[in-house]
Amino acid sequence: MKLLFISLGCDKNLVDSEYMIGSLTSHGIMLTDDETEADVIIINSCCFIGDAKEESINTILEMAQQKKIGCCKSLIVTGCLAQRYQEEIKKEIPEVDAIIGTNSYDTIWEAVESTLQEQFYESFHDLTGLVHMDTKRTVTTGGHYAYLKIAEGCNKNCTYCVIPSVRGRYRSVPMEELITSARELVEGGVKELILVAQETTLYGVDLYGKKCLHELLDRLNEIQGLFWIRIMYCYPEEIYEELIDSMIRNKKVCHYLDMPIQHCNDSILGRMGRRTTKEELVQRIAHLRERIPDITLRTTLICGFPGETKEMHEELMQFVNDMEFDRLGAFTYSPEEGTPAAEMPDQVDEDTKADWQADVMELEEEVIFDKNDAMKGKELYAFIEGKVSDENVFVGRTYRDAPGVDGYIFINTDEELMTGDIVKVRVTGAYEYDLIGEITE
Repeated sequence: MKLLFISLGCDKNLVDSEYMIGSLTSHGIMLTDDETEADVIIINSCCFIGDAKEESINTILEMAQQKKIGCCKSLIVTGCLAQRYQEEIKKEIPEVDAIIGTNSYDTIWEAVESTLQEQFYESFHDLTGLVHMDTKRTVTTGGHYAYLKIAEGCNKNCTYCVIPSVRGRYRSVPMEELITSARELVEGGVKELILVAQETTLYGVDLYGKKCLHELLDRLNEIQGLFWIRIMYCYPEEIYEELIDSMIRNKKVCHYLDMPIQHCNDSILGRMGRRTTKEELVQRIAHLRERIPDITLRTTLICGFPGETKEMHEELMQFVNDMEFDRLGAFTYSPEEGTPAAEMPDQVDEDTKADWQADVMELEEEVIFDKNDAMKGKELYAFIEGKVSDENVFVGRTYRDAPGVDGYIFINTDEELMTGDIVKVRVTGAYEYDLIGEITE
C-alpha cells in the first residue's frame, strides 16, 4: 500500500506530519511522491491566512479529482483547515473520507483502516493536553536538521489570528520528553535543532510556573553530536535576561532570533492586540544587539491592517530603515472570519496592501544587501544544503539563515561535499539576499 503525504503550512505543522508518517510507515505503508500510484492520500492542511487557506482547499480539490481517476482509495484531511472547517469539508467535498483535527493526529492509522473499509472517519479531541505517539517520527527535512516543537497552542489572542481557536491554549511539552526526542534525532544524524512553537519564549510557564527556555537550552547544549540550536518565534515582550544569558554561554545556540513584531505604530499594535509599544521594541532591539553584538534578528510585518493610514505606513518604513533587521518577511493583512480584526472598520483595500508590502520588501532588500556586503572577509561555519547542477558551486546556510525563510551562501569549490557537511567559509561577495564564499578549512 502506497501513501502520498502532503504537508502544508508552517514548520509546526510539519512536525505533526512527520509523526503521522512515522506511525503509518511503522504499519508497513510505503511512501510515494506520485499521486497517480497512491492508495492513500493525506493532506495536513493550513488556514492561517487567506493564501494558505486557498492553497489547502485547492490541494484537497486536486486530490479529490485524482481519487476519481487514479487508484486512490482513501483521501484524508488533517490539520488546521480540518479543525476549523470540518462541516464545510464534509458538505462540499464528499470525496474526503476522513477529517482529523489538530489534536487528534494520533488516530491517523485508525483513519486509514476505517476509510479503506469504506467507512467515513472523523476525530476531534478537545484542544487540551498533547498528542502522544508510540512510534518515532520520520524526519523529512533531509536528515541533518529537524524542528523540535516545544509547545502547542497560544494564549495571546491577537485580533487577527485564528490559532487559539484551531490549536487551543498554550501547552508546553515536558522537558524530559523534549530531551529524549532531541537525543533520538541527533542519534539519527540531525546536527541542527530548530526550536518552534507558536511562541517559544513562554516555554514552561504552564508546567513549571516560570519561563524555562533558558534551562531547555542548557540541557540541549549538552547533547553530543549536536552542532547548532536555533530559536524561532520569540515574542519581543517575553524575551528575558536569563534567555539572553543562555544564548551567550551555550556555544551551540545560534546568535539568531526570530522576533515577530507585526508593526511599529502604537495605534496599530493596540488594534492588533499586541503587547508592545514602538519605544519598547526599539529598546528591546538595542538591548539584544548590545548583549549579543553578532546577533541576527529576523522579524515579520503585516501591511494594511484595518485602520492603517499612509502616514502609519511611512512610519513603519522609517522604522524598518532605522532598525536594519537582518531578515524580514512582510505580508498583506488577511481578514479571517471569526476574528475581531475582520469586523473592524477602515479595512484597507487589496491594492494598497500589496503596494505597501512591496514598499517594505524593496526597502528591506536594500538593508539586507548592505548588511551582506559588510560580511565580506568574515569567516563562518556553513551547513551544506545541496549543489548547483553542472557547476562546482555548493549551497549552504550559515548561523544567520534559518531553512526555508532566509538566504544562502554559495560556495565555489572543487571539493566533493555532501548535504549535511559542515565547512568553514570566508565570505567573498554578496547578492541581495545571499552570500558568496570560499572554503577556508
